[in-house]
Amino acid sequence: MSAQLLLVDDEPGIREAVKDYLQESGFNVQVASNALEGWEWMQLNTPDLVISDVMMPQVDGYQFLKQLREDPRFQALPVVFLTAKGMTGDRIQGYHAGVDAYLPKPFDPDELVAIVENLLARRAAKSASTGDDAETPDLAELANQIAQIKALLTQRNAISQSPAPFKIDLTPREQSVLNLVAEGLMNKEIARRLETSVRNVEKYVSRLFSKTGTSSRTELVRFALEHGLAK
Repeated sequence: MSAQLLLVDDEPGIREAVKDYLQESGFNVQVASNALEGWEWMQLNTPDLVISDVMMPQVDGYQFLKQLREDPRFQALPVVFLTAKGMTGDRIQGYHAGVDAYLPKPFDPDELVAIVENLLARRAAKSASTGDDAETPDLAELANQIAQIKALLTQRNAISQSPAPFKIDLTPREQSVLNLVAEGLMNKEIARRLETSVRNVEKYVSRLFSKTGTSSRTELVRFALEHGLAK
């Protein structure tokens, strides 16, 4: 599956040219004309890598990067800066802000592709070497799902309800956990509310996935809202 890239640049000509070259190189590319638009898209999607201009109106690249690094979903997300500013001081500022690579304009598109491939390969190697326990949820992914649920809840009144396609019997505790998941709470917060352990909450959430035929918190909440399961 091709990597999903987010390209943020306020110059239409550069944005389209870079997008076309990256797509020809085999990547899926989502474009945004400014950081606010890019951030809005990222509330419901998680790219594999972000390419951003630095000099942009309203929110510049440094501010955008700071916003990403302060969010647990995007702390380890590779970010490449494209900019007309090539002075050493500017590059140092970018690296201090947490950028992974810095490419001054004009640049060779083949160099950009090489940087992107290298960063994605390093990220994949790091993920493989850490060997995360399958029983331990990925905190960044969990935070991403929480953000998607909260976005979903803003549209709650517009979601039409229908009976569930199959019979679903929930225990009182499962119902309580479902209600709290549907409020956008994380497992630690649910455990605190129900005075139980995080491990028990994880087990209840897994049972809810099984009973509803869903595989993520976002899917679970959407299913619950569509079929009137969340109280």
